[in-house]
Amino acid sequence: MTDFTIFWEWLAFAVRWTHVIVGIAWIGSSFYFIALDLGLRKHGNLPQGVLGEEWQVHGGGFYHINKYVVAPPDLPEHLVWFKWESYTTWLTGFAMLAIVYYAGADLFLIDRTVIDLPVGGAILLSMASLALGWVLYDLLCRSPIGKYQTGLMVMLFVVLVAMGWGYLQVFSGRAAFLHMGAFTATIMSANVFFIIIPNQKKIVAALKAGEAPDPALGAQSKQRSVHNNYLTLPVLFFMLSGHYPLAYATEFSWIIAGLIFLIGVLIRHFFNTMHATGHRPYWTWALAAILFVGIMWLSSAPRVLTGEAQPSATAQRFMSDAHFEAVSDTVQGRCGMCHTAEPFWEGVHMAPRNVRFDTPIEIAEHAREIYIQSGRSHAMPPGNVSLMTPEERELIVVWYQSVTGESRL
Repeated sequence: MTDFTIFWEWLAFAVRWTHVIVGIAWIGSSFYFIALDLGLRKHGNLPQGVLGEEWQVHGGGFYHINKYVVAPPDLPEHLVWFKWESYTTWLTGFAMLAIVYYAGADLFLIDRTVIDLPVGGAILLSMASLALGWVLYDLLCRSPIGKYQTGLMVMLFVVLVAMGWGYLQVFSGRAAFLHMGAFTATIMSANVFFIIIPNQKKIVAALKAGEAPDPALGAQSKQRSVHNNYLTLPVLFFMLSGHYPLAYATEFSWIIAGLIFLIGVLIRHFFNTMHATGHRPYWTWALAAILFVGIMWLSSAPRVLTGEAQPSATAQRFMSDAHFEAVSDTVQGRCGMCHTAEPFWEGVHMAPRNVRFDTPIEIAEHAREIYIQSGRSHAMPPGNVSLMTPEERELIVVWYQSVTGESRL
C-alpha cells in the first residue's frame, strides 16, 4: 500500500487550513456586527423604525449604516445573509476532530491511564457530548432563568466547568481541552443554525406576507448572538491548546479551563464596553492578568500519580518489531535531552507538548509522530541540534513502515 500516513497528514493540513480560513471569516463578521450594534448612535432625526445609525470610514470610502428595530417598511430584494461562515467553521472543525482524534483515537483521544475506553465507545461519547451541550444550553435559554442574562451566563459557566471536569475523567488532557472548544463551538454554530437564521427567515416571511414580524424573534436572536460573541475567545484558546501541555496536562486542568472562560469573557467585555460607551474598563485586563497568574500557579502544582501506563495494542505492535530496540536507542539518544520528565537541554523546562521518551511504552505510543517529525521530515530534532544521522532517520522509517505495512509514495 502507499504511504497512507503521509496522505493523512496532508489531508489534515488541508482541512485545518480551511478551518482557519472560514473561522476567521466567522469571527470577523461576529466581532464586526457586535461592535456595530454597540456603537449605534440614537437621536431624534432618525427615520421611522430606525433604532440607531453609525457612520464609518474604511478603504477610502464612507458608509452610512442604519439599524431597524425589527425590519424596514419595504424589504429590499437583495439581502446578505451571514450564515455559511458559521456552518463551514463547524463542519471543518468536526472534520478535523474526526481526522485527528477519531482516526487516531489510540494516540490522541484515549488515555488508558485515565480510563480504558474502546475506540468506538470513546468516539460515540465524544459525539454525544457535543449534542448534549447544545440541548443543555438551549434548555437553559428557554427556561425562566433565560430571562436574566447574568443568571443565565453563570449557569452556562457552571455547565462548561462541569464538562471540563467530565472530559478529563474520560479522555486524554489534550483531547479534553480540544473537546471543550468543540463543545462550545457546537453551541455557537447551533445558535446560528437553529435560532438566529430561522428567526430571520420568519421575519422576512412575515414582511413579504404583509404582516408585522414578532419582535421576540429579534430579541431571541440578539441574545444568542451576544452569547456567541463572549464565547469566541475561549474557543480560540482551546483550539490552540494542543501546543500548551502546561494547560491541559496537569492535575488542575479543569480549573484552568474554567479560568480560561473567565479571561475570555473579561477581554470581550472590555471591547464591548468600549464600543458601547467609549469608556475603557482597564480593570478587566488587570483581573484577567491575575487569573492568568493563577493558571500559571495551578499548572505547576504536583500531579497526582495514576499508576504505571499500559501500552495500547498499537504500541505493542511497534514494541514487538525487530527494529524497535535500535529505534528506541536512537530516540532516547537524540531526543531524550528535551523529551523527558526532567529536560537537561538549556532553556527547556518541560518536555515539549508533554511528549516524553523515558520508557519504551512512551516511544511506541508516539511512533507516528516520531515517523513524521524525524523520519519523513527533519522537523525534529530542531535544527538537528543532536546530530541525528540520515541512517538513523531511515531506521525510523523502516521501523514504522514494517509495522504498518506502508511503503514510500
